[in-house]
Amino acid sequence: MKVINQTAADFKIIDFTWPAGFYADGIHAGLRKQKLDMGWLYSSVPATAAGVYTTNQFQAAPTQVTKKMIQTHHQLQALVLNSAIANSCTGALGLKNAQTTQQLAADVLEIDPELVGVASTGLIGAQLPMPKIAAGLQKLQLTKNDKLPEAILTTDTKAKTISVALKLNGQVVTISGFCKGSGMIHPNMCTMLGFITTDANIEAEALQTLLSEDTESTFNQITVDGDTSTNDMVVALANGLADNTMIETDTKDYQKFGAAFHYIMAYLAKHIAADGEGATKLIEVNVNHSASTEEAQAVAKTIVGSNLVKSAIFGHDPNWGRIIAAIGQTKAVVDVAHVSVWLNGLPLIVDSVAADTEVAVLEKAMDTNQIQIDVDLNAGPAKGQAWGCDLTYNYVKINASYHT
Repeated sequence: MKVINQTAADFKIIDFTWPAGFYADGIHAGLRKQKLDMGWLYSSVPATAAGVYTTNQFQAAPTQVTKKMIQTHHQLQALVLNSAIANSCTGALGLKNAQTTQQLAADVLEIDPELVGVASTGLIGAQLPMPKIAAGLQKLQLTKNDKLPEAILTTDTKAKTISVALKLNGQVVTISGFCKGSGMIHPNMCTMLGFITTDANIEAEALQTLLSEDTESTFNQITVDGDTSTNDMVVALANGLADNTMIETDTKDYQKFGAAFHYIMAYLAKHIAADGEGATKLIEVNVNHSASTEEAQAVAKTIVGSNLVKSAIFGHDPNWGRIIAAIGQTKAVVDVAHVSVWLNGLPLIVDSVAADTEVAVLEKAMDTNQIQIDVDLNAGPAKGQAWGCDLTYNYVKINASYHT
């Protein structure tokens, strides 16, 4: 695994903006009652494309189509996105509808249909209303507005967007990302759609390497409810219009660009976790002194994915027994006599026994919308990280009536 040195980063966070040559729009096409529910993303030139996809065996039709386009051509010029209807488990007709969407968009944009990707999110099992999709494609414009990130939301409470800028070879490069995800969140990947656009000039192999490796430490390290969706994918597009020298692996520019790219990925992943269905708190777990990075990540993910831990966090209950039990159920190497745990900087466990921090102090420290759990396994030099959210009454309420 390549390690991107984040200290090499020389980027700044800017207001959300589309990189040079990218255009987008979002509209209400009638798939939902009132909210924006359809949009597109377009590059004025074909863009180098990379993707990662759900591991769910029932991979949705749009995911299959986009995956095939990227793996075959390593390029895309447009993406058509919709919420409300996932077009998953829809058989041959669902696949045909995804391909028809490709062709309809290509006709409107006057590009090759094999340069068009599609992505859907929403209810599993329903067919896309193709007359509404076709009409929506006629209404969409090539704009610089920020409606597209809103048009892909389902149970999300807010759009999730981020832009950064950096200089490579004296040229300003912009990287912008947006995503949706709130429930049915669990690696690999999570119930989410994520898109990263950049005007950087980068090799297809280098872009795919960055996306695949960063997914392991970001999107694959978040969990809300332990369920893996059928539609998940993250797609990265780079159209090269910044005119920087081509970014190749094992170069200083790759390190600089990679650090900014990783920041975008981690930012979006954390914001999905924080916006989990019904959530009131973002939970971050940092595991240190593990025998390996893989084991550290597994421990962090197990803790943040424990329903007992999540429930305790919601109830402001510093029940550290649930954390230690989660650690113990993994296969990670652990010094069972010398594990220590901190909650928002306060010691919970020292050398595998209760610390002397007063319960009232711990409860007060939990009265915040962010909870950080730090774990020391005392078993090696590696570390890992994961994010999730608390489990609330509203999660059950939202999902008890999702279909109706």
